[in-house]
Amino acid sequence: MTQRFHLSAIALSLSLLGGVSSAAIANPQANSFPVEATPIAAPDLPHLSNTAQFAAVPPACAAQLNSNINNILQQSPYRNGKWGVYLESLTTGQVIYSHNADELFIPASNIKLFTTAAALQLYDPNSPIRSTTLDRWVYTTNQRSDNGYADVLFRGIGGSNAVQNALEPLGVSRGSFRQVDGSGLSRQNLATPRAIATTLRGMRNLGYGQETFYRSLPVAGVSGTLTNRLRSTPAYGIVHAKTGTLNGVRALSGYVEHAQYGTLIASVVVNYPGQSGQVLLNGIDNIMVQITRQYSCSPV
Repeated sequence: MTQRFHLSAIALSLSLLGGVSSAAIANPQANSFPVEATPIAAPDLPHLSNTAQFAAVPPACAAQLNSNINNILQQSPYRNGKWGVYLESLTTGQVIYSHNADELFIPASNIKLFTTAAALQLYDPNSPIRSTTLDRWVYTTNQRSDNGYADVLFRGIGGSNAVQNALEPLGVSRGSFRQVDGSGLSRQNLATPRAIATTLRGMRNLGYGQETFYRSLPVAGVSGTLTNRLRSTPAYGIVHAKTGTLNGVRALSGYVEHAQYGTLIASVVVNYPGQSGQVLLNGIDNIMVQITRQYSCSPV
């Protein structure tokens, strides 16, 4: 079982190159660089809903969704890219769609999902970090996709080994991702869409700090890095997901609160050097719209 701590402080140097022990976190050196967290208002969200009343996606609906996503991936702006798409039902565990789900991708800022989920397995959300708490630190990290916060947190909890150790009890295989920083800026970071989805599932079903984690994710058309995306679409207000952006890389992974099928877990990652970032965003958003649509189909 992963041991969890209540931090007395996290104050780490931005120039720190390696990981530090839990003892070093609890007792930071006096000359560590002061990182002040800026308080921002988190939206009031209800407790995580019980999805037990939702049934599996009928085969006819799943087939229709698969066809629609496949058609998007075959369109000329997207077909030469490397796409990874994974979609499952949190309620039933049903895999609804899978394409290159076990291939390693550069995930960009989707790596922050591993960083923040691991921190919440190791430390109490109310632990103080300078002028704020871990809860608020995680919120800022994911809502704003703040790279500085993410890298400080990554080093503070002990680096890649600590992250792997913390996420393994959630079902995340050690070989399914490689992490060298907390932010996702490095192209040496690699992860499979299934690993990202497993982290999301584990946090919702088993993870400590699950409400902190959920609240930290931007909401489509409403908050954070998704404020200006997916407005006037079926995804508006029901997609809670982390974005990811590097040259030739885009990603979006999180939860879809579907009216018919309950909570769905979705991870979409594309690596396509040389392609316009806006084109890649359009492809991801088109896929997300298909996922969030309500299909009129009958069980077969």
